[in-house]
Amino acid sequence: MQICEGWLDDAKKIISPNFNKRPVGSFVNLLVIHNISLPPEEFDTPYIELFFQNKLPYDDHSYFHHLKGVEVSSHFLIKRNGEIVQFVSCDERAWHAGESEFCGCRNCNDFSIGIELEGTDTIAYTSLQYESLVVLTACIQDAYPNITKDRITGHEHIAPDRKTDPGQSFDWQRYLDSLP
Repeated sequence: MQICEGWLDDAKKIISPNFNKRPVGSFVNLLVIHNISLPPEEFDTPYIELFFQNKLPYDDHSYFHHLKGVEVSSHFLIKRNGEIVQFVSCDERAWHAGESEFCGCRNCNDFSIGIELEGTDTIAYTSLQYESLVVLTACIQDAYPNITKDRITGHEHIAPDRKTDPGQSFDWQRYLDSLP
C-alpha cells in the first residue's frame, strides 16, 4: 500500500465535496485521530459516508436532525472490519478538526491529515482497526515524513474544550508501540 498524489492506492474512494486547498506555504506535518458513529454507538451503517458527502437522510434517525447543514469530512475512515475509505486527497484540506491548535499552531486542518475510526469514546476499537491504522499511518509517514510519532494526536488534544475523541477506548500505547 502507498500514497500517490495524495491518494491511498488500496483504499475505497468516496469523494467528499467538503475540502479546499491548503494555505500557500503550509505543509502536512500532523496526523489527527478521531472517532465517529452514526447514529451514535451504531456501526456498519452507510451514514458516515453519506454524512461526509452531504447526503445524510435526516429523517432516518432523530439524531440526524441536529446535523442539518453541517459540512465536514476526513481524509480517511477506518471501519470496524478494518476497511479503509478515503474521502479527500491528503494534499487537500479536509474539514475534520474545526477550531483547533497544536503546539501553538492554530487551524490544524491547514497542516493535518484526519483519520476517523468507526467507534465511540467508550467502546473498544477492533483489532482489525488497529492493524489498518498502523498500516495507513506508515503509508502516510512515508509520503509525509514530517509526521513523526510526536506529531500524531487525538482530536481531544487539539480541541479539548469541544471534543473527546478518540476517547478513553483508544489504546494509544498499543497504537504507538506498533508503529515502525
